[in-house]
Amino acid sequence: MINDQYYNRHIVISGIVIGVVLLFIIKLFFLQIIDQTTQESADNNALYHHTIYPSRGLIYDRHGELLVFNQPIYDVTIVMREMGRDFDTLGLCQLLAITQQDFNDRIATISNRRRNLGYSPYTPQILFSQLHKSDIAALSEELYRFPGIAIQKRTLRDYQYASAAHILGSVGEVNQNDIDRDPYYQSGDYAGRDGLERTYEKQLRGLKGDEVLMRDARGRIQGSYHEGEIDKPAIAGSDMTITIDIQLQLLAEKLLNGKIGSAVAIEPATGEVLAMVSNPAWDPKRLVGRERSANYNDLAQDETKPLMNRATQAMYSPGSTFKLLQSLVCLQEGGISPNTRYDCNGPETLPIKCTHHHGSPVDLGSAIEQSCNPYFWCAFRDMLQKNGYGDDNDIFRERYNLWRSDIMQFGLGQRFEDTDIAEQAAGCIPSESLFNRIYGRKGWKAITIRSLSIGQGEILVTPLQLANEAAIIANEGYYITPHLNKHDSLLVHRHETTIQPTYFRLVKEGMHRVMTNGTGRWHNIDSLQMCGKTGTVQNPHGEDHAIFIGFAPQDHPKIAVAVVVENCGFGATWAAPVATLMMEQYLLGTVKRVTKMEEYSKQILNSNVTQR
Repeated sequence: MINDQYYNRHIVISGIVIGVVLLFIIKLFFLQIIDQTTQESADNNALYHHTIYPSRGLIYDRHGELLVFNQPIYDVTIVMREMGRDFDTLGLCQLLAITQQDFNDRIATISNRRRNLGYSPYTPQILFSQLHKSDIAALSEELYRFPGIAIQKRTLRDYQYASAAHILGSVGEVNQNDIDRDPYYQSGDYAGRDGLERTYEKQLRGLKGDEVLMRDARGRIQGSYHEGEIDKPAIAGSDMTITIDIQLQLLAEKLLNGKIGSAVAIEPATGEVLAMVSNPAWDPKRLVGRERSANYNDLAQDETKPLMNRATQAMYSPGSTFKLLQSLVCLQEGGISPNTRYDCNGPETLPIKCTHHHGSPVDLGSAIEQSCNPYFWCAFRDMLQKNGYGDDNDIFRERYNLWRSDIMQFGLGQRFEDTDIAEQAAGCIPSESLFNRIYGRKGWKAITIRSLSIGQGEILVTPLQLANEAAIIANEGYYITPHLNKHDSLLVHRHETTIQPTYFRLVKEGMHRVMTNGTGRWHNIDSLQMCGKTGTVQNPHGEDHAIFIGFAPQDHPKIAVAVVVENCGFGATWAAPVATLMMEQYLLGTVKRVTKMEEYSKQILNSNVTQR
């Protein structure tokens, strides 16, 4: 009879053996079928994946003139695991014309997992980047001596003109946030950092290719794997045509040289931005290559703030240019009629004085032509008080909110959300709640906020918004969202105002009178039927800002312009010449004026107000 004690022990031992075998089978199944890590590790030892970087898309202006192209550049990469103990560090340094300390510093940086979060000793890491062909020529011939070292080709941006830096933007190395956000990127890749390069990054960057190479037991490249059957070619980025007219852009930049300010030009019928200048600016080549970081730091520390796009981010009181919108809203809401007249006693007028004496009483056309402050204060007051004040100012506040809503139809007090223009400021059209906080719910009336009537006080706008205001008046009541991509039509992004077209025609006629008889007459070209409005805006930090908005021709306008020049004085003296020269350049293809305008242009070109 079988001893029960030994029989049970046999069963236990057999169960353990079977269990161990099953564990091995399950583990092998997991490793070979489910978990591909082991296979990938083996493949990585036998194969080398060489990234092929695509050429970035080119950028052209609206007439097909090349603005941004590419130049070849090279990176030296290293796979730390493949270096070996007898790696010839000194020889590599001599071929690259660097010191051994430079090499050691780079190795330490690469190996620092805190600074290089994507580090792996098995994957290529950039040792030295953005080298020219002459820098790596000697290394190319003796690359076989340095296991783990490779040379990869890519491209860097180059520019036809030292112009439009704020529009075009720049390309720089990605950070860990970029890598975490988009798996397309790896450490050492480049991407658009600002401007159009960032907005259209996915379109411009293309798709990286992958060349699979075989390695021997010592890690040396032996050739293509399976004759390149699984290689993936790089796909170049898409080219891009933008709305900018580079000759108009260059002229505006030239005219604003030595000034702090901006200029924006828009094609009213399409919303296409023809020029967008912010000064001071920089040559876009400064943010390319190995000197990018140092140059960026210099720009960031510059007291004139060149990195700020004043065309879209700087905010100013609109001054007298706001009187055009005041006219339209007061007409629409019944504060005035086309025949309304108000008295003006010049600088003696109260509570808001006029800047000069002119005929009185004043109608709407003359008020725009002469920029009569008392007229627009009276119009604003009568619009707000049309139905009286009512209990606790309720009726007055309703009228104010109606006025504010009408003004914001012109794109003021808010960003353009449906556009490819980045980095915008919203500006400010003050709300009822703001004045309630300042004065109390019952503490403010029309006279309290009278400075709004002439575009001062709490109202703030950007030059882009001013140019769009001019485009709306030119279009007699609508605008297409301002944009920069020529092939991305935004004609469906049409924004209508509720103002009657008849009122726009009255304002347009007043703007034409500004250019023929008013403050813009010295800069007018009769044949172009210019319409405009100058503004001189109080500046608590220095001299007044000069502003001008306008368009041409009066009928079927082709260009709308806004110009702001900071800390210089009268809009008629400083901003109007820049704007009208831009109109002439765009409409005629050249600047032909050789009379007084030549003296004005010389004054603008040769003066410098950035030091004031």
